Amino acid sequence: MTKLPVLLSIPHGGARKPTELDGHLSITNKDLFDDSDPFVIELYDLGDKVQRVIKTDIARAFVDLNRSLQDMPPENPDGLIKSMTCYKKPIYTNGKAPDDNLCNLLIELYYLPYHRSIKKSIEELDLQLCLDCHSMASIAPGISPDGNKNPRPKFCLSNNDGQTSSQEMIELLADSISKSYSIDRDEIYLNDPFHGGYITRTYGNNPYPWIQVEMNRDMYLRSPWYDEDALTVDDNYLQKLNKQFENSLELFFSKI
Repeated sequence: MTKLPVLLSIPHGGARKPTELDGHLSITNKDLFDDSDPFVIELYDLGDKVQRVIKTDIARAFVDLNRSLQDMPPENPDGLIKSMTCYKKPIYTNGKAPDDNLCNLLIELYYLPYHRSIKKSIEELDLQLCLDCHSMASIAPGISPDGNKNPRPKFCLSNNDGQTSSQEMIELLADSISKSYSIDRDEIYLNDPFHGGYITRTYGNNPYPWIQVEMNRDMYLRSPWYDEDALTVDDNYLQKLNKQFENSLELFFSKI
């Protein structure tokens, strides 16, 4: 089987608490769930159907791989090492926030290896497209650029306003997603509300094009597939969405 010439990055799909933070945390499992991109590994991971998938099991509440090394609290509570979730829920017990030494350890153990994997993949693979894969809350949290505004679209694709891929490429991906998921093309926004995060901006067109993909969680975190008490989604439905993502990429490359 010929692999699609794609690199998939899934930086926010993890839910694990680093053991290095044992005794430090006050965050609840529900707050951790709400702060993550739940089930995006199930939604986007195409395994050996693509050139490579880079992912993590560490939750973004503790180490956010889609931030720069300089993006830290207190200047940004939602930075690489956070002090609160995107819904402004505290992560750490009072007086137990990680000090500089612990922050540096978390960066060394979890952040730097992820970015080394991206750089290594770019150097050794023959790629035509890289995607940074996310989900977004159906109604934006207050911390977001579109916080507390109208409901979000089904998808947002972003290329830093044309800086990380061509307009033709992002339009073609939007058309392919529209067809594969059987959703109206008007439900797919470009660079709105997101323009592309740190990973997309850093590696985009350096040398390969990058596009950030955000799927609205309302597509799967709702009845009848989602169990709000158990925080689970029907496996068959997740597999269906995963197949639609695969079909989107196959359609994209059939037309590029």
